[in-house]
Amino acid sequence: MTTRHYQQLCIDGPFDPLSVVSQLTASGLLDDYVVYEQDQHWHIAGNPVADIRLHAGDVRTAPWEPLRAALARTPIADWHAYGWLSFELASGTGGDELLGQLIIPSVELTVSRQRASIRSLDQALIDRLRKVVAEAPPYAKTPAPVPVDEHATDRAYHDRIAHAVAEIGRGRLDKAILSRTVTVPYPVDMTATYVRGRAANTPARSFLLDLDGLQAAGFSPETVIEVTADGTAATQPLAGTRALTGDAETDRALRTELHRDPKEVYEHAMSVKLAVEELTSVGVPDRTRVGEFLSVKPRGSVQHLASRVTTELADGRTAWDALGAVFPPVTASGIPKDAAYRLIHELEDEPRGMYAGAVLRAGADGALDAALVLRAVYQRDGRAWLRAGAGVVGASSPDREYEETCEKLRSVAPYVVPKAER
Repeated sequence: MTTRHYQQLCIDGPFDPLSVVSQLTASGLLDDYVVYEQDQHWHIAGNPVADIRLHAGDVRTAPWEPLRAALARTPIADWHAYGWLSFELASGTGGDELLGQLIIPSVELTVSRQRASIRSLDQALIDRLRKVVAEAPPYAKTPAPVPVDEHATDRAYHDRIAHAVAEIGRGRLDKAILSRTVTVPYPVDMTATYVRGRAANTPARSFLLDLDGLQAAGFSPETVIEVTADGTAATQPLAGTRALTGDAETDRALRTELHRDPKEVYEHAMSVKLAVEELTSVGVPDRTRVGEFLSVKPRGSVQHLASRVTTELADGRTAWDALGAVFPPVTASGIPKDAAYRLIHELEDEPRGMYAGAVLRAGADGALDAALVLRAVYQRDGRAWLRAGAGVVGASSPDREYEETCEKLRSVAPYVVPKAER
């Protein structure tokens, strides 16, 4: 099989990456695409030359093997893969639902404020993309948002929280993350919403995608896994939440309260403990470490207790093994995970799909970076929605957990832009 190679062009800035993203997604030059922001670099991948899909019937025993095998067959040098993975990929589901999709793009751009690079299997397309990038305005202009009301009108979520607390009290499990969905009552301009929301958030990663009619834009508060080409793996559990109000004195008081709240500290410590156990299972013995323990990370409309767990992958282990060890992360599922999956399935109205799953970027060199899908807006088949959850432990209060979901939804709800009528 002949190996294909990308042609590449680099352009010096300065650029506004959000403006470039906006111009490219409107240019008509990209079909299905994924935008993935990592460390102040926006990776824009489109026009798939390979499309890898995972269905429930394909992944009942080893969900990562089909991905590994398909990527190993890729006849392109120095490829990157982009896509999403469903929460149910690990938690289990029936039928033949789509549980994940990765693409190998024929076109890939990387944009920072200082520089842009374009890679393509088609030299002629590079010239057209260069013109779009060069002509992007110094800042992105978007229509005004129409805020979504993040409050529900019934107490169903409160009842689910109370039920979960009772199940924890009976010893069925220690922690569960229960979520609720808020319908967006109009079609969404996803790119404009992404631009508006990214300007107002401080995410660990951000993403925008349109793959086979499934659209999402989000501002991830934490990474699921970060694996370097040399085999260092890290995960970033966030658990424990207070609002960010924008008033410095109030936010300092809430941060102090967060550190002193036994429920929040206990929830976080449990999450870190499980993350350590999971990474230890794929790491070199005695090389798993905890750093940044109980630090506080600002994430848009909220602030979280945060820690970082790292290890060195053992011989024979890959980035996919590391992802499999931690996915879905404990901060979006529960402890123990199997019991949490069952309770989530019992109490939530519909499968989560992309929510609490991952959007990722992987490389032929063995590197992989996956962001937890939270603080996002989703759209498919004429329906648009938001979703948020809260971590439930024995000391949880339904009123407080409901308010926590409102605080998290405010990272997205005020910035949703309606799609213009034609």
